[in-house]
Amino acid sequence: MKKNLFILVIILFLFPCTLGMSASSSQLIVPSLDEIKTEEQVAIIVYSDDADLQVEKEKLKAQGVAIRYIFNYALKGFSVEATNDKLAQIERNQTIHHLTTVKNYTVQAENDNIQLIGGEAIRGYFDDDNHRLTGEGVKVGVIDTGIDYRHPDLRISYGGGKDLVDQDDDPMETVNMGRLDTLHGTHVAGIIAANGKVKGVAPKAEVIAYRALGPGGSGTTEQVLQAIEQAMKDKVDVINLSLGNNVNGPDLPISLALNKAVDSGIVAVTSSGNSGPGIWSVGSPGTAAKAISVGASTPTLKVPYLHIGKKEMKLYPMQGTIPWDLNKSFELYNGGIGKEEQLKGANGKVVIVERGELTFTEKSKNAKEAGALALLIYNNTPGSFMGNLEELLDIPVVSLTKEDGEEINQELSQAKRLYGQTVIKEEKDILAEFSSRGPVTSTWEIKPDVVAPGVAINSTVPGGYTPLQGTSMAAPHVAGAAALLIQAHPEWRPEQVKAALMNTALSMVNEDGTPYRTFEQGAGRIQLKEALMTSTLIYPSSIQFGKFKLSEQHHDHVAKITVENTTDEKQSYAFEIPKKQKGIEWRLPLSFMLEPNEKKTISLHMIVNPKELTEKLADGTIRLNSNKQTIQLPYLYVLEEPDYPRVMGFSFGKGDSKKTYRYEVYLPGGAEEFGIALFDSTSLTFIGMLDWKKDVKKGQVEEDLVISDLPQPGLYIAKVFARKSGQEDWIETRLFIGANGELEMIGN
Repeated sequence: MKKNLFILVIILFLFPCTLGMSASSSQLIVPSLDEIKTEEQVAIIVYSDDADLQVEKEKLKAQGVAIRYIFNYALKGFSVEATNDKLAQIERNQTIHHLTTVKNYTVQAENDNIQLIGGEAIRGYFDDDNHRLTGEGVKVGVIDTGIDYRHPDLRISYGGGKDLVDQDDDPMETVNMGRLDTLHGTHVAGIIAANGKVKGVAPKAEVIAYRALGPGGSGTTEQVLQAIEQAMKDKVDVINLSLGNNVNGPDLPISLALNKAVDSGIVAVTSSGNSGPGIWSVGSPGTAAKAISVGASTPTLKVPYLHIGKKEMKLYPMQGTIPWDLNKSFELYNGGIGKEEQLKGANGKVVIVERGELTFTEKSKNAKEAGALALLIYNNTPGSFMGNLEELLDIPVVSLTKEDGEEINQELSQAKRLYGQTVIKEEKDILAEFSSRGPVTSTWEIKPDVVAPGVAINSTVPGGYTPLQGTSMAAPHVAGAAALLIQAHPEWRPEQVKAALMNTALSMVNEDGTPYRTFEQGAGRIQLKEALMTSTLIYPSSIQFGKFKLSEQHHDHVAKITVENTTDEKQSYAFEIPKKQKGIEWRLPLSFMLEPNEKKTISLHMIVNPKELTEKLADGTIRLNSNKQTIQLPYLYVLEEPDYPRVMGFSFGKGDSKKTYRYEVYLPGGAEEFGIALFDSTSLTFIGMLDWKKDVKKGQVEEDLVISDLPQPGLYIAKVFARKSGQEDWIETRLFIGANGELEMIGN
């Protein structure tokens, strides 16, 4: 049994919350800010490249700052323990590039998958030593919850590792701790390199396990940074991070460390997050510029569609349930939220219940015991969701959108009986609803870079096998694919591996046949055989032309790319003129030739008249044709301040001393006004401001406040808002204040 050792860190409390408009948010009126008027914590200090770490170390010691860990590979800097006052003083040091407190990271989880990406077809190809492409000789670091290295499918692949939670050499999953047990890392490792009953993408790759996420699948910035640092010391070829948070920013330490890892020669692969389908939802470290950020698509799935009259509604099968096999008309029954007493009339019917209060498993068990044929769970927030049951039940359980669920209940309330039937459709290469979309705030980069199967993926877990879903499951497909490409091309640098996967990806379309936006799918779904056989590499493999201002006249934005002929034959190249857009003209190179194995850097010019642009975000593809293949380069530009969320990543909890509490929030573009407003939970009356600021710089905001600033005990609505360039966004949550100053954040 792994010991649960706790160190002093700032805990990021992650609760469900609502961004943007909600039923009550429009009623929470914050007065004009003009009308209203330190303790120890762990932080990461990143120094500029020209800083002398030994000198800086002595300076910190002289100031009474405790140094915890030294980072020489992933970052240049330290993790330290100090008071807020000292940290503020340290941050003014000219040699400091970045300072941030330690954050929490969590796993990102929610079978023809390997065949779909070409993982089986590629087995027929050989490396220069005449070995089949299986990942042999390639080291893949898995930074996750650990690995069950005793699993029969992973024993051969396991190559040791490190536990950064308990600080030992035993990276075993958390076991024998009840609900805190983990399985995520074992599942991820199996997708990459299982070699037994289940075969991974690269079954003969060597997996090095780094346990950075402990009980319950949670870990800190410090632990993840240590894992990246150790992987760099171990000189792995690929690292996979199926973890993240909900902060869409390029400058958090984990993202910066991944860029350093890539510079050192490691292919870094990370999940984009499970906060879709809204744009701007990709989270760190999926925002790292040089890493391969991976979104989730569906393998071949049989998806049921519910028909009620002329209305068709998509049902999303939950993991851990039997397939939907109802092939005749059935009666629908409103089961409330799925409590036993609400299901007395459910026998022989398909029950619809609302998400919330009870777990999916509890709802399903209650429906089964009531004699229901199947269970529909509709969302309690706008849009759809995909979930997992905690145990296998012999009743079909599916989810559907809030809008569809409410429409069904509306019809049930008006009819004595309501009947429906289902039609099964086969789908594949559809972007998963939960898959986070880009682009990245501040840098305006296209993320994710590619997508891979991430729904209903069967893989290894401690004691057996189970299907899971999430971008966590998509990322290891790409990590395994990278291992195969490295075996075939050991001379390739990380940017070439990334280019091979992006340049040859399959551009995807939705159910209506409309192409997904570039910041939804990146270059598309990976195709391993095509990546292996590519005759040309172009990098960078997506282009961001920056931000245009309406005050500008015609402006020439330039992007430089490198085109590399990877064959032993001369090749000719020619660009296609992109589709005409109002306000944009292109100046692209004329046709050109490349000798065998020659590469050339060329410039692409976008000439823009911002006054004629109509969209805040505009994207598309530039096509380059050779005599062997066509490569599509995704591009993106933004106009003025686009509609990214002005505030994200809010957390709130007790401070390190008895009479303080702390909040953290991320402002992607800064804010002209920022505040935390409190309202009475019943009357919605404005109570006061917990904190407010003007002209706040972009990035992480962290503040400790004293308990005396809190209002009287009770339940309040907290509206965390930021205003910039005429746009206001907010996060709304509930805050319970106890009689003795105890605090609890309660998500909607």
